[in-house]
Amino acid sequence: MNMYDTPSTAGSSPVESTPQSVRHSLPPPGTPDLWLLRLSDTTEAGSDAAPDAATLDASERERAASFARPADRVRFTAAHRTLRAVLGSYLGVPPAEIHYVRETCPCCGGPHGRPALLGCPGDLHFSLSHRGDLVLIGVAGEPIGVDVELVPDIEGSGELALMLHPDEQREARALDPVRRPGAVARLWTRKEAYLKGLGTGLGRDPALDYIGLGTPDGPRPRVDWHFRDVPVDRGYVASVATRGPLTAPTARPNRVTGRFPRHR
Repeated sequence: MNMYDTPSTAGSSPVESTPQSVRHSLPPPGTPDLWLLRLSDTTEAGSDAAPDAATLDASERERAASFARPADRVRFTAAHRTLRAVLGSYLGVPPAEIHYVRETCPCCGGPHGRPALLGCPGDLHFSLSHRGDLVLIGVAGEPIGVDVELVPDIEGSGELALMLHPDEQREARALDPVRRPGAVARLWTRKEAYLKGLGTGLGRDPALDYIGLGTPDGPRPRVDWHFRDVPVDRGYVASVATRGPLTAPTARPNRVTGRFPRHR
């Protein structure tokens, strides 16, 4: 059986939900929960004012403060505040009481591998990605990675393709030039989602592993990781990768709505 599930229909509308409003159960194997936040829908979008970082820990606030551009500080703060709200809804704890640790890096053995939850059951895995106007979060009962990217222009897609596996580069070159930027972006988001799920990030050379676009006559990718494209806003592409089969019929994200209030 092909390890790739049929991609969700582009442009399908995400489900609207606020993660703090209900207590969520851990999704069963093969059915990760995906959460999507559009920053332009928040009251902080376009503001130079410091966003509410009360639920973040000291290291997150320090990282947010290190960004020179206000828009980058807003994006980072909103992404990590949303992640805490989402994880708190599964754990039944306030967002500020979430504490992170880093697993061992598979590349070097150092303490900077996949992020995990301190003092929580090991069967809750998560991943975060943010780019431009979008924040994407994945939660699963097995190792997971998510990635969202802007579709590059033709020149940018050519540069990106050079970092991919040789077979992936050949897949991209075989496509019509008009379709190539979107295909390269899809390849890249699948690759980054996979590397995040591994816990290496780009510490592992993206050219080492073949992931591919999932064409029926293409080479077979790794059999222990499964991939699916995630429908997001026009001009973006996104993917989810899990260690184990993806059994859910779609990869449609829940849309996070409204401003996240300060926890009281």
